[in-house]
Order: sequence, then C-alpha cells, then structure tokens
Amino acid sequence: MTRSELAKLIDHTLLKPEATESDVRRVCQQALEHGFGAVCINPVYVSLAAGIVSGTGVRVCTVVGFPLGANLTETKAFEAAKAVEQGAAEIDMVINVGALKSGDYARVEQDIRRVVGAVGEGALVKVILETALLSDDEKATACRLSAEAGAHFVKTSTGFGPGGATEGDVALMRRIVGDKLGVKASGGIRDAATAMRMIAAGASRLGCSASVAIVRELSE
Repeated sequence: MTRSELAKLIDHTLLKPEATESDVRRVCQQALEHGFGAVCINPVYVSLAAGIVSGTGVRVCTVVGFPLGANLTETKAFEAAKAVEQGAAEIDMVINVGALKSGDYARVEQDIRRVVGAVGEGALVKVILETALLSDDEKATACRLSAEAGAHFVKTSTGFGPGGATEGDVALMRRIVGDKLGVKASGGIRDAATAMRMIAAGASRLGCSASVAIVRELSE
C-alpha cells in the first residue's frame, strides 16, 4: 500500500480537551498536505475545520456523546444534527455502554437510530463500541444493533477508555457486519506496521493522531 492510499483511510484525529484553535488549524493543514480522508475534531471546532477544508475532499468528522456514551439520546441526536448543520460529514457516536451491559438492547438500538435519523442523508454515522469494556458476545451484539439501527460503521474505541484497537476485535467486528458496514480501528495505532495489521484484520478506516508519522514510513 502506498502512502497516499493509506492516507485516504485515515481520520486524522485531535480530540484532546486542551486542543486549541491553533492546534485544530494545524491538524487541518496536515490533512490537506498529506491527503488524509478526514479530520476528526471536537464539536466546538466543526465550523472552523469545515471552513478550512471546504472543497478539498477532506471530510470533517466529529464526536457525539463523547467519550462515555452516557448522554441522553435526545442530547446525542441534537448534538449530531447541530454538527452536520455546521459542516460535519461524519459523526462518531459512543454507544450507551451501560445499557448494552445491562442487556437493554432496545435502548441501545434506539439510541443509535435516533442519531442516524437526526443526521439523515447529511452524514455517515460510526458507532464507537469501546471494545475494551465489552465481552466478545457484547461486541457482537453491539455490531448487530448498529447495523439494525442504520449506522454506517462500527468503531473500536474512543481513545479515552482502558484500551484501544486490537486485531482480534477488528476481525470479530468485520465478521459480524460482513460487507454491510465499515469498520474503524481507533486507539493505539502509532506506526505503519500496526496500521497495516488493522487493515489486514478488516478495518476500512483508521482513527489516528500519529497520522503524519505513520504515512511518512511509506513510500509514495
């Protein structure tokens, strides 16, 4: 895989709470320079990022119900709709982890469905499972619920939980969703070798903050 091919699969990510406007501008410029598929930034910076990358092919991604997933469904839906209004093309929402672990699957599915409905055709919705907190059965259930609710991707991790992406989790998620949904590996991907292993396991998108260093390891 070439540098440019890998770059297109990367959501260049900056979700630190201390990120400044200058930091966000830098991340957007890096995305433009290296050809990353998207920038993933906190909701407060969506309009700024959208203005910088407008018309370039770089998409704006933001997070909803982040990082715990424990927000009210109405809050998640409003947050997602507002983000799309301000220029987001992709929404990474955190699943209701507590409801999933409680076996309240209807609540989990409705939570996702409301966000999908709130953005309509305006954005892709990726569902963050926070896999480090789940059993394999729970991961599989979360993938099925995401598909049933109309989501476009399932994603491993927030990067703020107890663990990040693993090849095993990516492979499990891909096995459950088949070719119906994308799989985004995120959390702990810091070099090209790890990125390639995630893609080989079934990831169709990568969430990385070390994106520049990763692509520089590859030839054009």
